[in-house]
Amino acid sequence: MRVFKFGGASVKDAEAVRNVANILQNYKGEQLVIVVSAMGKTTNAMERIVNAYYKKTGEAQARLEEVRQAHYAVLKELFEANDPIFDTVNDTLVEIEWVLEEEPEESYDYIYDQIVSIGEFLSTQIVSAYLNKAELPTTWLDARDVILTDNTYRAAKIQWDATIKNANRVVTPSLEKGFVLTQGFVGGTSENFTTTLGREGSDFTAAIFSYCLDAESMSVWKDVPGILTANPRIFKNVTKIDHLSYREAIEMTYYGAKVIHPKTIKPLQNKNIPMYVKSFVEPNGEGTLISGDTEINYPPIIVVEKEQILLHISTRNFSFVAEDNLSVIFAALAKHQLKVNMMQNTAISFSVCLTNRPERIAALIEDLSEDFKITKEENLELITIRHYKSEVVERLKVNKLILLEAYIRDMIQMVVKDVPEVERIG
Repeated sequence: MRVFKFGGASVKDAEAVRNVANILQNYKGEQLVIVVSAMGKTTNAMERIVNAYYKKTGEAQARLEEVRQAHYAVLKELFEANDPIFDTVNDTLVEIEWVLEEEPEESYDYIYDQIVSIGEFLSTQIVSAYLNKAELPTTWLDARDVILTDNTYRAAKIQWDATIKNANRVVTPSLEKGFVLTQGFVGGTSENFTTTLGREGSDFTAAIFSYCLDAESMSVWKDVPGILTANPRIFKNVTKIDHLSYREAIEMTYYGAKVIHPKTIKPLQNKNIPMYVKSFVEPNGEGTLISGDTEINYPPIIVVEKEQILLHISTRNFSFVAEDNLSVIFAALAKHQLKVNMMQNTAISFSVCLTNRPERIAALIEDLSEDFKITKEENLELITIRHYKSEVVERLKVNKLILLEAYIRDMIQMVVKDVPEVERIG
């Protein structure tokens, strides 16, 4: 049994859905669990619905209609007008309408999970129906029937023992009938509330199923030939990495490499399940293999995280920023679900680099402002270079102001801001 994950780009429109079906024809008769994300940029569109609803802008229904029309456009290309899938999709969209009819009384994060998760249900219903139409027997599965989580909305934590039992009880019998297709990103609580696992969490979903079902392997299908030495949208002359160790993949993703969700690797490592990153554009390519530690000489690997903010925190009573004050700061960071990307402290100050989430940052500063003085610098980048070479580092520093820098064994991190090149007049 193997687990495949297809992201939003791989099912963004009717042509893409047909391409996924063509890929899966090569695996007909095998036992596959297929995890599918929301179509294209649907998650962004769902977020706009949540924001309009929560802020009462009056635009929520219009944003919902945009989502409806986008999915109906795909349906019209893939199915006859009388196909039952039209009613299935409509009924799923009605779940959002029910939410929008009421005043927003719950927390933003709770509302977010109830609405944004619908994108995954829409895509999986459509893809599952099309696979069956293409004579690829597929059972549609509600991920909430398997993945049990706590009530931490937008960053739910897995209840592993219950999830393992659910997977073997629900999924294993269905695999005898053909493929099993389910949603990424989504879980459920013991009270039957929907939760999500964090943005881009579908990779993690695939790893959860792989772990629970002792998969032979897991494959993530992307629009790139494998894992590259840097983001090709930012850098030229990037190359594919054929083989990564689990450790290297964890380090890369933790510090911002977008190709895999950071939580994905550890469950696979714990059971030594190999993972492949393959291209849905060139499905016959070898891709990148992630597996156990081996002696590998890696080239420099560059990860750039944009939209960073640097907070400088010092005590108002001029006491040292030592263990007692650091414990308060980290408790506040955990409370507001802010991940530390880089940090540095001196005797009287603590600097921390975070991904800029304005509402959470504002709440953090408000919580700490009574005891701490806080200044912030925005519009920054975090550059992480693993297996760095000095010439690569120097090139990346050109026209950059270095605000924070740290060397850790074979890795360097820099928080930087752009500096316009100065030209002499006359």
